[in-house]
Formats: sequence, C-alpha cells, structure tokens
Amino acid sequence: MLTLTQKAVNRLRALLLEHPEDPVVRIAVRDVNEQRLSLAITLEAAVREEDVVEQIEGLTSALDRSSAHRTDGMTVDYQAGRFSFAHPPANELGLIMPGRN
Repeated sequence: MLTLTQKAVNRLRALLLEHPEDPVVRIAVRDVNEQRLSLAITLEAAVREEDVVEQIEGLTSALDRSSAHRTDGMTVDYQAGRFSFAHPPANELGLIMPGRN
C-alpha cells in the first residue's frame, strides 16, 4: 500500500483544483537500470482497465496493475517544491527490483 504524507495530499488536492478535468492521480513506475526505479506523478482524466485503484485521503490514485506491488510500503512526500518517494530497502518487503522480475 502506498502512503501519502499530509504535505503530498495537500499539494495534490491543490493541483486537482487547478485541473478538475483530470481527477485521477497516476503513479508511474519505470525501470532505470537494475538497481533504480523512476517514479512519476501525473493527473489523468480516468482510470484504465489495467489499473489498481486506491482511495488515499479522498484522492483517487491509479497504478498499473503489473507494477503496483512495487510501491508497497512507499511513502510519497512533497517538500521544497517537488514530490519525493521513499521506499524501504527491497529486502525488507521482498520488493522485485528491475532486472529481477
């Protein structure tokens, strides 16, 4: 399960107010190399059929089903004008890292 800090929730709510046509918060996970992931947040108009959808603090978050498990235990924060992602070490959660899928 993904966790959002209150600062991240507040910033996402503000963004959603600015973009009411895009009410879904998408968290995208992409392999950078065998030891690094790239994560991104975008706003979208609707969830997709292949999404895992969670309600977090009243926000609708969507993650591609094939990579949703990779965000288990992750915390999204917002500080200094940007979002950050903190994840426990892979061995604590049995996280499947790039190159080991």
